[in-house]
Amino acid sequence: MAKDYYETLGVGKNASQDEIKRAYKELAKKYHPDLNKNKGAEDKFKEINEAYKVLGDEKSRTHYNQFGTADFSGFQGGGAGGFDFRGFGFEDFGDIFGEMFGVGGRKRTRRGADLRYDIEITLEDVAFGAEKEIRINKLEKCSKCNGLGGTEAITCPECQGTGMQRITRRTPFGMFSTTSTCSKCNGQGSAVKHQCKNCDGTGRVEKEKTIKIRIPSGVDEGTSLRITGEGEAGEKGAPAGDLYVVIHVKKHNIFERDEFDIHTTIPISFVQAVFGDEIEVPTLDGKARLKIPAGTQSNTMFRMKEHGIRSMRGHIGDEFVKVTIQVPAKLSKKQRELLEEYAKESKDEINLQKGFWSKLKEAFE
Repeated sequence: MAKDYYETLGVGKNASQDEIKRAYKELAKKYHPDLNKNKGAEDKFKEINEAYKVLGDEKSRTHYNQFGTADFSGFQGGGAGGFDFRGFGFEDFGDIFGEMFGVGGRKRTRRGADLRYDIEITLEDVAFGAEKEIRINKLEKCSKCNGLGGTEAITCPECQGTGMQRITRRTPFGMFSTTSTCSKCNGQGSAVKHQCKNCDGTGRVEKEKTIKIRIPSGVDEGTSLRITGEGEAGEKGAPAGDLYVVIHVKKHNIFERDEFDIHTTIPISFVQAVFGDEIEVPTLDGKARLKIPAGTQSNTMFRMKEHGIRSMRGHIGDEFVKVTIQVPAKLSKKQRELLEEYAKESKDEINLQKGFWSKLKEAFE
């Protein structure tokens, strides 16, 4: 019984050659043994190719339509009754595998590699933003040949300008062809007659470059800034990659960061705590005055509005100042006499101790 090749490809007898080709591509992808491991996929793949060998060629299709069969003697390949697909749209079959395995039939350029640079900045840089200069060694486009690798561009003799190489090998199913990027022109489809001596034909040279970068205020540790086009130059004039600058914030000697707020601890004297005072405190942009009320206790926290870090949206955090009372380690004779007199008058020490022991007793009762 004659085979119905139209049914095999799932098309009607009046289908156009383009419709047959599209149907073949879809089925070849679906049943190729390297992609479909189900039982029977290999046999189905053979049937699809047999059908396309006949219907994909107008002469064979005409003969098949008239007589219901086709003479395949002229198409037999070597070994186990396999098929030789040459001459029957195999360029399309190569495109199929280009789609499946990432190999296309068009010229491709290879974009330059992305680069990473780690930079350490201060908390002041974070608070107000900063402009920095960095130096990196990278592959730049050769200025002598403008990145082409030489002069007098010609069509690549290896791939005839397609940018792809076709390799044909014999398999148990017959002759099998695959396509890959041309190794001679790297997929460009062109070559040069006279190789550039400055870059040895690569189109790129290694150089040290100074780059200015703008660090926005409010950045966090580990923030990555993307500098478009400052990576390595692409091959044969292809676009350059990008530079990623990774931010690291140096630990500050005075301040600790809490998102956009900052915290610091300032010592004050016993006298300042008792009588109050106006003291000078450090800030990220210099110094500021802070009023200490009389009777301030140790570890009191003061808020200095908008003395913190500016966010990228314009919000400014605050500075929080915690004061600690320093007890003098040494006293003069007069200071000691005055404090003893003060203690007798106020009986602070006795009252404090009584209060402490009373609370402790209550806790255990």
